[in-house]
Amino acid sequence: MSAEHVHAHTHDGADGHAHDLADVPAPAHDADPARWIEVEHLHYAYPDGFEALRGIDLVIGRGEKVALVGPNGAGKSTFMLHLNGINAPSHGSVRVAGLPVVREHLGRVRAEVGLVFQDPDDQLFSPTVRDDVAFGPLHMGLPEDEIHRRIERALAAVGMAGFERRLPHHLSLGQRKRVAMATVLSMDPSVMVFDEPSAGLDPRGRRELIGLLRELPQTTLVATHDMRLVAEVLPRTVVMDGGLVVADGPTSDVLADASLLEAHGLEAP
Repeated sequence: MSAEHVHAHTHDGADGHAHDLADVPAPAHDADPARWIEVEHLHYAYPDGFEALRGIDLVIGRGEKVALVGPNGAGKSTFMLHLNGINAPSHGSVRVAGLPVVREHLGRVRAEVGLVFQDPDDQLFSPTVRDDVAFGPLHMGLPEDEIHRRIERALAAVGMAGFERRLPHHLSLGQRKRVAMATVLSMDPSVMVFDEPSAGLDPRGRRELIGLLRELPQTTLVATHDMRLVAEVLPRTVVMDGGLVVADGPTSDVLADASLLEAHGLEAP
């Protein structure tokens, strides 16, 4: 996922103009918790005609923690960018929290679905940690005291309380990843989507990340090649290959299926 994608996510609507999220109606929280994310027959072709997604059907319940695994080029990142409307389906539909992911709901959907990118530097662009974490709540039009509360809560949740005045580019990779997570948590989303969260982390940073992922109350979707992380944290695993879901089940069953893993370029931890 590239930086220009991220800025579409953090700043802009689908038409490239900034939207004030305060103007957007609240989500349909009478949505069925068992179908919090609902993807039906999702196809997506790039402008050159390459069909990256070829009919994805997937239902994820509220609070589920799900791994998304598969070889490079399977369509995982392309799929994740549909969950908050950065990509729009060529065919099929996506609903989150009862809301169709379409242009008129994008402001609310993007407050509901937090994307945490592989490279935190795609997400951190302010002079201080506090400014980065405040960005989303500010654009939601929240009052000053609520913004302050959300910054404190988000930084405490990722173990970065006390870093408000620090310069993001002076932090370690693990610390920057945690601040990037806080920038999303401050929006109070119901869904957290991670792209390769453990990539590049040293063993201590990885252990801290695993602790954070375990504690998140949100519906959590993690695209990763780190099969140990999958085994330790994510009870359900969805395997993608060639733009399709080729397996979906309890992580223990998927990781025990040696022929499935081998067929799709995966290794048991």
